[in-house]
Amino acid sequence: MTRILFVGQKPETVDFSDPSLPPGFDAQKINAGIRVAVEKIGERGWECDLCMVTPDDTAGPAIEKQLQSARYDCVVIGGGLRLPPKSLALFETVVNAVHRAAPNAAIAFNTRPEDTAEAAARQLTPG
Repeated sequence: MTRILFVGQKPETVDFSDPSLPPGFDAQKINAGIRVAVEKIGERGWECDLCMVTPDDTAGPAIEKQLQSARYDCVVIGGGLRLPPKSLALFETVVNAVHRAAPNAAIAFNTRPEDTAEAAARQLTPG
């Protein structure tokens, strides 16, 4: 069975005052989007695990630990980790943790939680 790991920042740790984030965005909306993502992944017959990290030195080790717990076909990295300019160092940490711990997994990027399944599908669909 295809297995997806969805990596993102814990919604409760997001700085919603950051002007690079969409206005009106909040932890509740992100959590709702994550639930939609998990549902859409399940509708495709895939398994989904979540790895929501805090924006600190624990992010890389947490991702590596999760990746060692199972074999993943694709790791989808959430937009909240890569879009805000101040998150660049965290994004680099996440990508390098995935590269080290799951070198054979495809890596995909979503634009919002709700399009996580589509992001994974782009990398898992042959051709």
